[in-house]
Amino acid sequence: MTDPSYLRVVKEIRAQIADGRFAGDVPLPTEAVLAKEYGVSRHTIRRAFQDLVADELVHRTRGRGTFAVSPGELYVKQLGSIDDLMALSEDTQMEILTPLTREVDVAAAGRLGLRTDVVTRLDLVRTHGGSRFCFTRIWLPEPVASLLADVPELAAGARSAATVIGLLDARLSDPIAQAHQSVTAEGAPGHVSEALCCELGHPTLRADRLYFDRHDIALELATSHFLPEQYSYRTHLRRTR
Repeated sequence: MTDPSYLRVVKEIRAQIADGRFAGDVPLPTEAVLAKEYGVSRHTIRRAFQDLVADELVHRTRGRGTFAVSPGELYVKQLGSIDDLMALSEDTQMEILTPLTREVDVAAAGRLGLRTDVVTRLDLVRTHGGSRFCFTRIWLPEPVASLLADVPELAAGARSAATVIGLLDARLSDPIAQAHQSVTAEGAPGHVSEALCCELGHPTLRADRLYFDRHDIALELATSHFLPEQYSYRTHLRRTR
């Protein structure tokens, strides 16, 4: 049985990547060039690229083209529990951009269910292999933030193999029990583009997480922006019956 056209393209590009044809900053040919080379439609090439991206062999950067993923370049994390989130410290590094800062933020306070509009904010980036792939802004209720006031890992400019929720969980009398998460696509706002050294409006994967203790009291609100060309997010789903 003959393979569909897009699978033939996928196989050949896979082989070329394995041979190092697109090593470094050498882009893959454009859809138009590949369509002509293989005698197929641009839709077929686009379908082939979808498979290559899903298999984490290439990443596509708007305005630049499609590039092969070098070993260790793309950070892939499969998350299925609070423990998985805390385990980010195993292979990434946290760098503090703005230390714990008291401020008024009505929206964040509302999402945390506070009776006051005063919260404590913290900005950080995470790196993998020396490259920044995520910017995170965290808001904490003041009583929760006070538990972290003297933690050296959260000082301005500090770098460590730690996570804020890991540091917090170790100091809580009632530990983190659950998190609510929403994931959306969003163009990088100004503070994110500056922190991640990308263009304003660059596509990012935005993840909002709200952490609770076992009494459903909110402990932390975190909004993270991930660069899709350097990060892949996975979940494992099972049928309930």
